[in-house]
Amino acid sequence: MSKFSIAEIETKIRTIIDDHDPFILELEKDERKGVQALLAKWKKRRDYERNLEAKFFEMAEFERKYREQGFKYIAGVDEVGRGPIAGPVVAAAVILPDDFFLPGIDDSKKLSEKKRLEYDEIIRKEALAVSISMVHAQEIDAINIYEAAKKAMLSSIASLKQKPDVLLIDAMKLETPYISESIIKGDARSISIAAASIIAKTARDQLMKEYGASMPNYGFEKHMGYGTKEHLQALKQYGITPIHRKSFAPVKELVQTSVLK
Repeated sequence: MSKFSIAEIETKIRTIIDDHDPFILELEKDERKGVQALLAKWKKRRDYERNLEAKFFEMAEFERKYREQGFKYIAGVDEVGRGPIAGPVVAAAVILPDDFFLPGIDDSKKLSEKKRLEYDEIIRKEALAVSISMVHAQEIDAINIYEAAKKAMLSSIASLKQKPDVLLIDAMKLETPYISESIIKGDARSISIAAASIIAKTARDQLMKEYGASMPNYGFEKHMGYGTKEHLQALKQYGITPIHRKSFAPVKELVQTSVLK
């Protein structure tokens, strides 16, 4: 039996990550139910952490491939906000250092807001370069959403303070002077693209919250510009704002109706 109390064990075990740590091996022999419950909880947490670490290693495959070829500055590029009926499309480009390690990083849509904000702060602090670009509703209407997404991506690349050697781009094919690879579902397959996804979504969400504060009738801070039932009701009741995309249904139909009146 361990000489430590259960409360002391609970504190001490939090910092241990090695399954073969002498303290863990000692706890294996401790027959107290409370100790065995703590040990089972610790093992479950370690399994979870190992799975995150394994996924991180898998998601760094594209970065490793290009670093092994001698490239140093690998930029992940992604965009968010193609689907909403209001607000901008936002792109980000991120160059991570080769020793970057953030198990749990993933497509921003799969993360909670709390986790996105936490990761956003870490990425901004540790990245070699971060750039964000936005194309707003009026221009989206003028050039279409596909071209707007491309423009935002190209602008984010051009704005990087560190010139990239290679671009890893989520799904989109872009004409650039750089070596590039377009990766389907790249935000879930590349740590650099996932980082760009997190940066872009956090920036867009923050802007939509600001719109929500300045236009409180629309609830932008809740639906982020997507066409929810509440959003559509607000549109009919209060009308179209300057941040609505007039080329998108059902905003387009409301514009046509108002013109006919």
